[in-house]
Amino acid sequence: MKDQSKNRQKLFSSLPAVDKLLRHPSIRDLCENQPERYVHHCTRMVIEEIRRRITDGTINDVDTIPGMDEIVPRIEHLVMEGLSNKLMRVINGAGVILHTGLGRAPLAPSAQAALSEAATRYCILATERVSGKRGDRNRHTEEMLRELTGAEASLIVNNNSAAVLLSLNSFGEGREAIVSRGELVEIGGAFRVPDVMERSGSIMVEVGTTNKTHLRDYEAAITENSAYILKVHTSNYRIEGFHQEVSVKDLSELAHKHNLLLLMDIGSGALVDLQKWGLTYEPTVPEAVADGADVVTFSGDKLLGGPQCGVIVGKKELIDKMKRNPLNRAIRCDKLILSALNGTLKLFLDPDGLPDTHPLYAMITAPLDTVNRRARRIARRIKDAAGDRFEVKVIDGVAEMGSGALPARPIQSRLVTVSSEDLTTDQLALVLRLSVPPLFTRIEDDKVIIDARTVADDEVRLIGEIFRTVTSDRLTEAMQNNQALSLKKKGKVSGKSDLPALG
Repeated sequence: MKDQSKNRQKLFSSLPAVDKLLRHPSIRDLCENQPERYVHHCTRMVIEEIRRRITDGTINDVDTIPGMDEIVPRIEHLVMEGLSNKLMRVINGAGVILHTGLGRAPLAPSAQAALSEAATRYCILATERVSGKRGDRNRHTEEMLRELTGAEASLIVNNNSAAVLLSLNSFGEGREAIVSRGELVEIGGAFRVPDVMERSGSIMVEVGTTNKTHLRDYEAAITENSAYILKVHTSNYRIEGFHQEVSVKDLSELAHKHNLLLLMDIGSGALVDLQKWGLTYEPTVPEAVADGADVVTFSGDKLLGGPQCGVIVGKKELIDKMKRNPLNRAIRCDKLILSALNGTLKLFLDPDGLPDTHPLYAMITAPLDTVNRRARRIARRIKDAAGDRFEVKVIDGVAEMGSGALPARPIQSRLVTVSSEDLTTDQLALVLRLSVPPLFTRIEDDKVIIDARTVADDEVRLIGEIFRTVTSDRLTEAMQNNQALSLKKKGKVSGKSDLPALG
């Protein structure tokens, strides 16, 4: 035991001092061009990493302690990676169109332009031009939403969960809220309708069964303490077969007959009928408003394809009441969200033109022949870049909408499959994610899959360059030492580092 302790102290004393590292010419240059404080921080991190490996016994001999030629590049890498844009651009080859982990839909050029103008200059956020006095920030999107949805007024908050919470709290705190058991769903991030209802202060009254709820079930549950009926579009799951739910129109008539409100969370926020492009039916916001829903809530970053936000539309007196709710200030949106949303909404004034103006609709409406040609170009680029190191094929497959939209409704696509005898699929997928820009894929039948439907035309060349780079660099290293890309390595899965551990 004493020998181990003595040896450990010897190893610690062999480490270069932080001050010595900071005097190294490369690190001095780094300090001149990057924040000196952060360079010092990364230098200490590298030394602490080596000290930990000595402590846990991974390094147990002086000869295995990394030298300056390893430590200095490691510091440089940590500095540049740490100061880089953390929300870097990626290529979505995974085939999930609204990929929550990858930021959902790309913003349309009109939204990008509006966002840039608001971000780089002062803007009229909450000031009236005529009077010069404070105004309502929601007025920027209200006229457009009235036109697109048929609702009297609107309110924008930071996401749809907040929209639902604000609505329920504004109208049902301390009172009963009637909802079908079949609509008490849980969506991504453990968002559960019953939990939101509880937080809102509403008293939840469940009616019907999981698969069938009748109008009479709702009517039987109405009491003097009832405030509203809540209808929830189940979004990320669908019941098939022996199933029945009550329409918005029928619920509206029942609610209004008993002086109750009908609140509807429509979720995905479709403003147009997707069937016109051969996709499955998804309930739209204008339909819900026309059928009598008093308040409708939905996401801005799903089928609307805008920035993350929650949109509330409905009767003016009800929207005004929500605006006065103290919760509204806590969940309101800033100028960036409102500008990007406004730039997105105006595209829906010409719904037939969406495939030409909106990246999301261009992606979901692209003919299969177009997707097939893109897949074949991707395959050729990979073969040109990587030679015979991979087996590359183009096959039929399906993409999915994602984010709870169009559940269990696959969209036909064409897939590029990539496999190698030298690397496992997990290792290849990891290398591609660690490329610049990162390429995200999926794995099926022990092959890496690149779905051509979610790849943009201008990204095909980049995919070829990615394979050229990883073939010449990281894959060569991996083939020589298969453990270099082991998923068990610390930091690999978490994305903390794209370099093998020192030593």
